Parts: sequence; C-alpha cells; structure tokens
Amino acid sequence: MPRLLATLATLRGDPRLLKLPPYLSLSCIVVGVVWLLLLPLDEFSRRTYISENALLPGQVNTYFGGSDRNVFQAYRHEIDALAEKTNYEINDELENILRGIGLKVGRQNYTYHSAGHTYAGENAYAILHAPRGDATEAIVLVTAWKNVKNEFNRNGVALGLALARYFKRWSLWSKDIILVVTPDSRAGIQAWVDAYHDTHDSSRVASLPIKSGLLQGAVAIDYPHREGGFDGVHVVYDGVNGQLPNLDLINSVSYIANGQMGLHSFIQERFQHSDKYDDRLRTMLRGMMNQGLGHAVGAHSSFIPYHVDAVTLQPVGNGWHDEMGFGRLVESAFRSLNNLLEHLHQSFFFYLLMHKDRFVSIGTYLPSAMLIAVNFTIMAILMWVKSGSGEGASQPTVSTIVTGKGTVEEKKEVVTATPSTPTTPERDIYLPLGIVIACHFLGALPLFIFNHTPSHLLAPIFLVFSIFNITLPPFISSLANLTPANGLTLQHFYVLKCFSLLLLGMFLSSLATLNFSLAFLVGLVSSPLSFTSPWPSNTTVRYAYAALLNILSPPAVILAGVAAYAHYGASGTTLLGALEHVLREAAFGWDVWGLYIPVVVCLGRYGLEVWLPDLTYFGLGLDEESLGQTLYLTFYDLDAEEEDQIYHSPPDSRGKLVLQMLDVLMLHPRFPIVWN
Repeated sequence: MPRLLATLATLRGDPRLLKLPPYLSLSCIVVGVVWLLLLPLDEFSRRTYISENALLPGQVNTYFGGSDRNVFQAYRHEIDALAEKTNYEINDELENILRGIGLKVGRQNYTYHSAGHTYAGENAYAILHAPRGDATEAIVLVTAWKNVKNEFNRNGVALGLALARYFKRWSLWSKDIILVVTPDSRAGIQAWVDAYHDTHDSSRVASLPIKSGLLQGAVAIDYPHREGGFDGVHVVYDGVNGQLPNLDLINSVSYIANGQMGLHSFIQERFQHSDKYDDRLRTMLRGMMNQGLGHAVGAHSSFIPYHVDAVTLQPVGNGWHDEMGFGRLVESAFRSLNNLLEHLHQSFFFYLLMHKDRFVSIGTYLPSAMLIAVNFTIMAILMWVKSGSGEGASQPTVSTIVTGKGTVEEKKEVVTATPSTPTTPERDIYLPLGIVIACHFLGALPLFIFNHTPSHLLAPIFLVFSIFNITLPPFISSLANLTPANGLTLQHFYVLKCFSLLLLGMFLSSLATLNFSLAFLVGLVSSPLSFTSPWPSNTTVRYAYAALLNILSPPAVILAGVAAYAHYGASGTTLLGALEHVLREAAFGWDVWGLYIPVVVCLGRYGLEVWLPDLTYFGLGLDEESLGQTLYLTFYDLDAEEEDQIYHSPPDSRGKLVLQMLDVLMLHPRFPIVWN
C-alpha cells in the first residue's frame, strides 16, 4: 500500500499528465458524435411495441360511415358559410350546433400580447358526459379553425362535429369526451389547456365555465381542404419544450392505421422512407431539431407539458381513403384510450424515433450527450490543476527588489524565495467567480430585450447586438492592457475558464435528461470552448482565432439557422424577413407557450459564450506580451545586458523572455524579494 501511494504521488507530480486531458476531452466529443451516428443501426435501435395491454389497438369494430357521410357533408356546408365570419359569430353558430346534439357548451376568451402583436380570440368547447363514467376522466378531441400553417381546417372542424354527434349515440364510453374548437392551433389551445389545469393568468385568459375530469389523452385533427383521397396519415407528436407523449399512443395510432385501416403512417414529414440507414438518420435528426427548438408543431403540443399524451393526425398522399376512413381512425384511437384503466405509463416518455416501427430509448442515446458534457468537466479539472501549479500561479505585485547595493525606501517584510521551499499558491477565486456570476446576469439583457421589443425592430436590434458582441471583448481587453497594475494574472484566466467549463458541463448534464436534443446541440456547438487558450501573440493566428470564435458565437449560429430556414423552410423570404419571423416566434413561445429555450440560450449559452468566453478568449488582457511587460514594470534592478536583450527582442517573444528572466530572478538566492 505505501508503495502504491508513493507511485500515485509521483504520478500526480508528473507534468506529462497535464498533456493527457485535452486528448481525453477530444476523444469524448468524437465518441459522443459517433455514438449518435450509430443509433440508426439495427444493433442499437429496437422495433416498437405496445407495453400497455389495456389499449387493445385495432381490436374493435368501427362503424363511423354510411349515413354519417351525409352528416359530415352537411356540417361542412355550414362551416363553409362561416368561413368569412368573425370568431364570435362562428362560436355562436357552433354553440347552437353542439347544443342541438345534446352537449354542454362552454366558451372562453383570451388575449395575449407578444412582440407588439395581440393574439385574441374565443374558444368554444363541449363536453359529452360518459354514460358509464363518473366524470373523473376525459379524452379530448381538438379541431382548431386554423392549423399551425394558418390553413383553414375545413374538413377537420366538420369531421369533429360529425364525430361528436356520432359519439353521442353510443353508450359504451367510460370517459367523458371533450370537443374543443379553437380559432387557431397556437394561442387558443394553449389558453384552454392552461385554464383547464388552473395555471392561467386571469388577466389574459378567462377561466372555464365547465370542466370534466382528469385528461387521459388528446387527439387533434388537422385536415384542411384537399382534392381527392389519401393513402397515409402523418402522426405529429413533438410537444412544447421538447417533451414527448407516451410512446404507446404513437404506436397504437400507427398500428391502427397500418393494420385495421390499411393506411401508411409517417413521422417527421418523411413520406418516402425506405427504412435504410440514411432515412433513419434523417428522420432522427429532424426529430432532434424539433425537440431542440421546443416549439409547438400542432394543436396537441400544448397538452404534453401537463402530462396529457396527445398527437395530431394529418392525412397525406393520394389514395382511395376519404373523410369517413379518417373518422374511423379517430374512432378506433378513442376506443383504445377509452379502454385505459390508468394513465399511460408502461412505455417510454424519452425516446428518439427514426421510423414508425423503430426507436431508441433514453438509456441508449443519453451517453452521447453525456460524453460531450464530460469533456467540459475534464478540461475544467485541468484548468483547476494549472491554476494551482507554477504555470498559473498568482504572482503578487513586486514593489521593490533589494540587491546587495540597494536599500529599501520603506520598511517592508523581506521574503527570500529559494528552490528548496516549494509552496502551493493560494487560488484567488473571488474575482473569477464574480465575473462568472456577472456574465450570467448579463445574459438576462438579451432575454429581456428580445421579449419586449416590437417585431419590426427585432431584426435590426439583433444585428446591433451581434456587432456589439464582436466589438466589446477586444475593447475590454484593450482596457485591461492599459492598466498594468490591475492585479489580473494568468491564474485568474485558468480559474475563470475552470468555473465556466465546470458550470457548462453540469448544466448540459442536467439538461440532457430533460431535453436531450437541446443539450446535444448546445454541447456540440460549445465544444471548441474546451480548447481555448490565452490570446495568441502571432497576428495571423490571432485573426484566425477571432474569426473562428465569432463563427461559433450564438449570434452567428442563429444567423446560420435563419439562413437555412429562409432557403429551405420559407422559400422566397429574405434573410432579414426570416430573422424577424424567427425572433417573433421565439418571443411568442416565451409569452404564450412558456418556452424555456430562450432561458437556455440567453442565460446559459449567451452567458457562457457571448460574455464569459469572449473575455477569456482575450485573456482579460493577459496575452504573453502584455503579461510579461506588466511584470517587467514592477521591478527595476536589471543590468544593461538584460535590458538590451529585452528591448531589442521581437515583440512576439518579448513577453516570454521577461517571464523566463523573472523566474530566474525569483529562484536565485542573491535576490531577496520584497512583496506588497
């Protein structure tokens, strides 16, 4: 045992160990990315299956059709007549229709303000009380007047009314059924869900006059006008803040569509899926992007944060199936939810789908994000070790050097530095810790500005903020270099970087369990932070370094994403127009959906990558040249040869030379040093 301890002590002092962490950190990043790319393979993914036996998907006969077609067409005719009416006029007519069916009807007003725009309207909903239930559980059918693309949901609303009339005729329901008709799929449904769970702001959203029991599930119909039939159904499942419904619900809908209805089922808008590696990877990455953005992709998205499993169904393709077939799909899904004895809990809530029949669970994909987070922790430990070694030791200010010929003007304590008395320098953690805290509080500045600015000013302010982000760090660095006695040392840089990387690693590790995709994307873009160093002296390297850091900064990443959106997602839109749209949607998500993504970007990533790392990139003025010259100014007893060697050396090497000479002076027994 003593020999082992002695060996460990020897290894601890071996300087070669300090060369290992950067390679280990890089290996974690590479392995994490490779791990993610291996997930679509059969060896890492699994086929989907239904865990909740009570669902019994596709095991019942569906009867929606026949005369119900005439009812549907009649409702659609009435819906067409209401297309140009106001929201309140539409709800007046819907209330008459629903009361005629025999349902209890309620209405709810809401008004949201975001980015200078007002989102106001009135929701209409009706409750069908279950003949065999006790009003303790309910299932929701959502038919928004307009979908997320602002398309008129003509067939969807008519089909919802026809299904409500059809459901009323059956006595088999053990759970209440709630039909919700909202003006849109974004603000209206969010107001209704918040009010149903009594978490709404009463100044913006009215309370619900009538309620039912605990919501067990929800299905939204997105069926705008289309010519001809369809042959497939697109299952949209992403929720707000990247939350997902129970996998059993998605599997049940896919099983019903594929088996009972003879329909194809698709996810993530991948309508030509070959179930090969390329298509699996694209589907998985698209799902990760939607999860990372955290925005609502359908009327169902607002339910998921309340642990209400929900999906949106959209007809796609061209085929012989019509509205009655889509209605039977919804009917069968409701029959399965009606069979539940308890809330869905058997299957997964954390997963990545790469095909309708293939997925990976959290235990398989989580290590990829954790490995990227670990790389920051490894480098943080390295920075802490360096801050306590001679390389990053905090050097106090030298006021006077006493030689054999000189005298001390003031009475000072004399300390002789000798090689035989090595000491571990005390770390100054208060200044770096204060900078870290201040930087994160500064991250609240963009969070406040971009959520309290009219939409037409968002793009210009973002560009101004981006320029400010580029120019501020060099300015701060220049100010630091102008004050040699500012007390900043290389140790401060190491401790500052240690705290920032350690905080980033802990933050990403925690976030990965809630929103894996967001943690992975932020960690991957932030990974170059692990390998930054004090500002290089070489001019060419310096400008290349600055360009790389600005390319990886949050404003540049956001602009790149907006450019991709303008090119692929909104063809014909200018870059400034797309930027304004994205920032307006982000403000809307913050004000209406309660997105925490802006907090992650501003307080987390902006705090670490706009303010703090930029300050550390510029070394707080601690590049080698300025640090050496600063230390040189603090002592004066150099001979003529040493001064000539310093002043005639190239600027790039002058700082290194002064540091080397200072080390020699401090260790030489002839030079006792008087400290402040």
